[in-house]
Amino acid sequence: MLSGAAATQVEPIRLPPGSIHPPASLEAAGLSSSLVIDLALKHLQRSGDLSIGEMSAQVALPMPVLEKLLGFLRAERLVEVPRRGSFDADVRYALTELGRVRAEEALRRNQYVGPAPVSLSDYVAQVGRQHVADGRVTPARLEAALRPLVLPPDLVATLGAAVNSQRPIFLYGNSGAGKTWLAEHLVRVIEGAIWVPYAIEVDGEIVQVFDPMMHRRIDGTRASGSLDRARQPDARWVLCHRPVVKLGGEMTLEMMDLELDPMARFYKAPAQLKANNGVLVFDDLGRQRSSARQILNRWIVPLDRRVDYLSLHTGMSFQVPFDVMVIFSSNLSPASLDDPAFVRRLGYKIRLDALDEASYRRVFRQACARAGVAHDDASADYLVRVLHAESGMPLLAAYPFDLVTKVRDRAAYEGSEPRLTPDALRWAWSLYFADEGDATGPGHAAGRGACNTGISGGTQ
Repeated sequence: MLSGAAATQVEPIRLPPGSIHPPASLEAAGLSSSLVIDLALKHLQRSGDLSIGEMSAQVALPMPVLEKLLGFLRAERLVEVPRRGSFDADVRYALTELGRVRAEEALRRNQYVGPAPVSLSDYVAQVGRQHVADGRVTPARLEAALRPLVLPPDLVATLGAAVNSQRPIFLYGNSGAGKTWLAEHLVRVIEGAIWVPYAIEVDGEIVQVFDPMMHRRIDGTRASGSLDRARQPDARWVLCHRPVVKLGGEMTLEMMDLELDPMARFYKAPAQLKANNGVLVFDDLGRQRSSARQILNRWIVPLDRRVDYLSLHTGMSFQVPFDVMVIFSSNLSPASLDDPAFVRRLGYKIRLDALDEASYRRVFRQACARAGVAHDDASADYLVRVLHAESGMPLLAAYPFDLVTKVRDRAAYEGSEPRLTPDALRWAWSLYFADEGDATGPGHAAGRGACNTGISGGTQ
């Protein structure tokens, strides 16, 4: 454990391969002049007036490129200089009446007012340079990511092979076996930095890609490697950690396609596009409104060919990379999917089962530490040899923490120190499993009464 100054040091993050330099012209940016003109007019409409430096920051294009553009807009009487400062940098630009009309027309086409997009071809090329498979996952790195978990050695080796293969990973087993918990730790082996565009342009349409809810921005001062300090990177790209995108029971087939905002009239990228160069976790497969078979059929082509196909409302379809490590988590077994074509594409099908007693006791000890509740061997004995033995419930990894936190929650309500007494554990057990059997004990009577009210474990 590091202490003092050493503990606060943060290692710099190595930059992804490929140069992200500002474009010297609109042609080099891969953008049409009409698109950038519309974007500049919309920024002026929103801001009132802007200096060239402010516009460069908002449009994310270099000032020399914008100087030529503003010269054209002045010649067309779309912008004017209402006041001039002492220096060229102090000059402020504002819309003329004709410019306001053109800006309103541009806003009717779409209301995207942000950094200029990158071209689809530039995006495809950069995703290829940032391939998620670059860099082998070593045993030390995998073990560090999985250290909080109690896993048999042969399972760790299987997971290492699966991650390095870059094939899909299908985790399955009974509810409570720890599939989601394992997936959340497994994604930690994917590290490094990538460039993510604010948006991409496709056939004149804007597709917003950067999502602050899914992309974790990296402070430029932490980046090391090939960054040319004398030349700032292209501001249309954001330096981010490799993304981890998680989808659960809320997922629908529609969410896998471009989403056209009916009011703003520009597109939002689907989850798999936001996850490029990172990890996509499908949690609780089989609990979605669409059937598991429908959802899996949607992924046959991306998983097989590593590309995806998206469509604009105009009917135009285009190809994008599918450079994603995919982890499925499900209570369904692969055989129950009834789709041999898809099952073949699941590279690693890994079943999680009940723990042996020694492992379960270790999980119980960890659960006590996480919950801040004192552990003792007598409480572990009671949980395993009485509660589990009476009910025949398997020793699944999710149970200890859920039970211990219920004891902690009741103690917090009563203003007392949480203690894992037999009565407290049986009360928590009764709530957790909605137990209405014949087990006896003073705590169980209280638990059974709570269950009979229709409220179990705080969920109505």
